[in-house]
Amino acid sequence: MVHQGRDIIQDSGTDAVGLAFRPTRTDILRGIQVRERVRGLTPVRWTFTVLFAGFAAFTALGGADAAVLTVLSLLTAVLIWGTPRLQANHVFRTVSWQGEYRATVTDAGITIETEHTTLVQRWTLFRGYRETPEHLVLLSRDPNILVLEVAPKRGLRGEEDLQRLRALLDRHLSRA
Repeated sequence: MVHQGRDIIQDSGTDAVGLAFRPTRTDILRGIQVRERVRGLTPVRWTFTVLFAGFAAFTALGGADAAVLTVLSLLTAVLIWGTPRLQANHVFRTVSWQGEYRATVTDAGITIETEHTTLVQRWTLFRGYRETPEHLVLLSRDPNILVLEVAPKRGLRGEEDLQRLRALLDRHLSRA
């Protein structure tokens, strides 16, 4: 019973694409940035960053009396701007100790294995995917897109595997 899901994924479908990679902070950051774009949060984040930076510049004109407010406004602007990087660092600390990730993508779904875990995900978990120059990012179906799968293209053996992976994704998901 423990391996039932993995066996179903690995035994189904005739076309399977394998990836092997070690996740990096950049991989995770790109996934978070894609999620922000799809959710429409990037303009909101930049608007608040500019507002707080502008407020800091305005309060800086107030002299020494406004120094604390200026510093707090600048700190807030930096934290808002850096939120995706902070999230990526947190996620990276959570997953990096697991070492190399081996993913198998088939018509039944995606199986991801490390030395410590096996994760089986059916296509129904995902709403779609988006391709960046170096990654394929799968986005979960939930409204806040809390689950992301980031597949770095460097984990593929070559261009032929990338074409097969795109074909599998296109068969089961829409481009977001």
